[in-house]
Amino acid sequence: MFAEAFVLWGSPTTWLEIVAFVLALAMVGCNIREIHWGWPLAAISSVLYVALFWQNKLYGDAALQVFFALVALWGWGQWLRGRRDDGSALAISRLTRSARLWTLASCAVLWPATGLFLKTYTDSDVPWWDAFPTAVSIVGQFLLGRKYIENWAIWLAVNVVSVGLFAWKGLWLTTLLYALFTALSVVGWRAWQRKL
Repeated sequence: MFAEAFVLWGSPTTWLEIVAFVLALAMVGCNIREIHWGWPLAAISSVLYVALFWQNKLYGDAALQVFFALVALWGWGQWLRGRRDDGSALAISRLTRSARLWTLASCAVLWPATGLFLKTYTDSDVPWWDAFPTAVSIVGQFLLGRKYIENWAIWLAVNVVSVGLFAWKGLWLTTLLYALFTALSVVGWRAWQRKL
């Protein structure tokens, strides 16, 4: 899987990255359409990206992919049998004002905490930029699992930062993936607004 498939803009692209790329796009397509099969696709893609990111010293993103793989099981269960606090079926909804403030506060605390950890305990050459998508994605994953429409705004921010991060690392196919994710975040947001 680590064998070179082709060279893209001077950087080798592995078969591993290609397979992870395809599965990740399929996963987001399922998420936009509220198809629960996106969750197992997320788990498989995430496991592949653990290896790719670790090889490229993106430890925060590698750890995040482990988290994604584990949380995919929770998310799948939520989409299949989840309920709101009032007992109603899990459906697309909006966060309350206080929940939006908690969401922003969580991002504001998790980003520097993750960055400090990566700077102190790893040899990452981009600890703060690696920390942003790592920390904020945790929040986004929770919101997606509970079908809060605001998850798409979180993913939009994560994806924009990730495009720059992966371009810096020369992971061009993954850069393209996150550029597509950026556009798909807007598509998902609009699709969920129509369903809401």
